[in-house]
Amino acid sequence: MKHMSWKRRLSGRAASRIGTTILIFLLLVLLIAGLLLYKVATIGAGLKAKTLCSGIFLCGLEWERIIREDLALGPLRLISADVNPEDQTVTATAFGGILRRTAVYREGLGSTLAIGCSSEMLRQQLAHPLPDPPVGQSELPWPTGDVLSQEDLPEGVDMNRLNWVLDEAMSEPGNGARRTRALIVIHDGRLLAERYAPGITWETPLIGWSMTKSVTNALVGILVGQGQLSLEGPAPVPEWKGQNEPRGAITLDHLLRMNSGLTFQEVYENPLSHVCVALFGTHDAAAYVAQRRLEASPGTKWHYSTGTSVLIARIIRDALGGDLDTYWSFPREALFFRIGMRTAVMEPDPSGTFLAGSFMYASARDWARFGMLYLQDGMWEGERILPEGWVDYSRTLTRDSDDYGAHFWLNEYDEGDSSVLEHEDVESEKMSGMVVSRKDQSVLATQYRAAGFQGQSLVICPERKTVVVRLGMTPQKGNWNWRRFLSDVLDSLPSS
Repeated sequence: MKHMSWKRRLSGRAASRIGTTILIFLLLVLLIAGLLLYKVATIGAGLKAKTLCSGIFLCGLEWERIIREDLALGPLRLISADVNPEDQTVTATAFGGILRRTAVYREGLGSTLAIGCSSEMLRQQLAHPLPDPPVGQSELPWPTGDVLSQEDLPEGVDMNRLNWVLDEAMSEPGNGARRTRALIVIHDGRLLAERYAPGITWETPLIGWSMTKSVTNALVGILVGQGQLSLEGPAPVPEWKGQNEPRGAITLDHLLRMNSGLTFQEVYENPLSHVCVALFGTHDAAAYVAQRRLEASPGTKWHYSTGTSVLIARIIRDALGGDLDTYWSFPREALFFRIGMRTAVMEPDPSGTFLAGSFMYASARDWARFGMLYLQDGMWEGERILPEGWVDYSRTLTRDSDDYGAHFWLNEYDEGDSSVLEHEDVESEKMSGMVVSRKDQSVLATQYRAAGFQGQSLVICPERKTVVVRLGMTPQKGNWNWRRFLSDVLDSLPSS
């Protein structure tokens, strides 16, 4: 009996230890899950505060519309947000106010999340107002100004068909998931047609998302032309200097072509991926990206990465001496105002570096002007803006990529995050009772474009002297098909 009692006591102690171990394990699981949930909520709060701040104070959109269209993600409803019109800030909170993210609007810079700093510190960064557009520039004739030609349309333009195509593109399908906000068609330098959703005008700045990368290409081109940057040789990234540093072999050309070999998670569905943390969860995005390790030798593997654009933005900043006033004024003085882009705004991270892979806003007309600059080989009304040969360089295919140049998409790429239909039939098809032909399909193989999340698209067609812009908020797997739209537009224009 004593032996049995001793065994029972041992068994009870073992059970107690097992129970304690299980309890500790469960507590650790809950703690880890809680920390992950907190990190996810932090990114979500940053996204909500930033989007609302830019939408309200920069774009002039209504709160309800931004919530309905720009922030149409179910989990974001659990995050509260308050707008302060006087301070021009938006604060998003979760967990009863324990978690807070504040976005601050600054004239000429859009909105920036106050991460690792206060709102007041962000305001103090802007020591002097940024330069304004030239006085009276908007009264000049198109394209530098906004006075449109009243002359007869070029021969061969079928305006009835073009109007139908644009009206159809502005319409909503049955599930209401297209949300086109702006369309514009330029042919041979002439603004032929434009459309805007209610509440949007030709002066409304709209986000380009990854179309911003192509603008970053232009800024690099200007500095290369001035001899302040070189495409070859080690990229000037301080974190990569030193002996036996394999990332020291990365060049600026590698970064522009996205074959640097750096690992970077470009997964927006995962709030904790590198791209989400860089955009919504860190004080210095470039420093965060510079810490990424190599997954392949530079120049041997193509991998789409918003992080490389952020690094390029800091390289531009350093090339200009690091002074924020000089850096923030550079896009306006060197590019935007020289071609009439008066609404364009690039937004920086809290450290002051432009988030140059995602956050530029501009009106549809200004995005079209940017496309015209490339259509005209970097020339603008007789003045060379981009160095000779830069446009050809930008649209030269990158090694190990089927459809990417230097921060421009080539050929018929379907960007997975912009809700285009893959493997679609490009032959004749019937739409709304109208048979749409597909003449001159070769144009789809020679065009190049800036493209962004939710269906943003700026297409440049050199063969047809045409630039087409579409801006909107099409959700994932929605109802926007840029190839079909472009082909329909070209069908209404002269063939040569």
